[in-house]
Amino acid sequence: MRYRFLGRTGLKISDLCLGTMNFGDVTDEKESCMIMDKAIDAGINFFDTADVYGGLQWPEIPKGYGISEEIIGRWLKKSGQRDKVVLATKVYQPMDFGPNDRHLSAYHIRKACEDSLRRLKTDHIDLYQMHHIDRETPWEEIWQAMELLIQQGKVLYIGSCNFAGWQIATAQGLAKERHFYGLVSEQSPYNLTERTVELEVLPSCRYHGLGFIPYSPLAGGLLGGVLSKQKNGERRFREQELKIIEKLRYQLEKYENLAAELKITPANLALAWLRYQPDVTAPIIGPRTETQLDNAIEGLSITLSDEIIYTLNDIWPGMGGEAPEAYAW
Repeated sequence: MRYRFLGRTGLKISDLCLGTMNFGDVTDEKESCMIMDKAIDAGINFFDTADVYGGLQWPEIPKGYGISEEIIGRWLKKSGQRDKVVLATKVYQPMDFGPNDRHLSAYHIRKACEDSLRRLKTDHIDLYQMHHIDRETPWEEIWQAMELLIQQGKVLYIGSCNFAGWQIATAQGLAKERHFYGLVSEQSPYNLTERTVELEVLPSCRYHGLGFIPYSPLAGGLLGGVLSKQKNGERRFREQELKIIEKLRYQLEKYENLAAELKITPANLALAWLRYQPDVTAPIIGPRTETQLDNAIEGLSITLSDEIIYTLNDIWPGMGGEAPEAYAW
């Protein structure tokens, strides 16, 4: 396992992050704990969750949220592994029906942090991430609330998720005015089929010293051998998924043929490509089973030549570079 600094910090994290969105939802607690045990044994020290993970979707059962954090908290207490884990969670999403049970007001940030600490059975969160931008709460209020959490020792670092490049720049500029460290990481979707962040998010992260933590590395399963699974009847697909598959069939065929030629799984080829991107710190994997985690760990030894990288970029063209050169002379 390789370890990388999280952005401009002195904190080292494994270059694979264990995502836990499936814990308590499609993966029961017993297997979730076995996955965390195996991740630690493999050297993965970076776990990502969110207060909203693990329950049914809003608005049916908001009190079902927090299940993922609760599972992690019970595992941390039982395993005694808290000091081996860089623990990340998130704040923003609705956690109840009240008008202040969501978003990034100082009121909700304080309560959400206290609730996450209780569920995680820990006295601090290593990386506290804003799950989305809040266009209605002023940054002065957000940063004041985050500063207080850090002063109280409840949070060590602050990150963002799903921010645009200009929003990262705005947040950092206002943090600097307060002599505050500001953001240390950004989490956004990034994979061979979705490369929009190459335009402005990745350059912004690079300039401001943020680590970049991509999620959805397999594009919701598209890059995990979807054609062979469809052919062999290994998975059922929704109508919308079938439309996407048909739209991308030509590229998917070339991609899966390349993986077969290289004698590696399509999923590991997608992860390997991400790990070769210079601005990527640690892709998030979200295994539903121990076997899926084993497969991802096996893929850590994959090396890609410049020729293979070129071929992948030919199959899945990016944005044409960074903004504005990607679209302007």
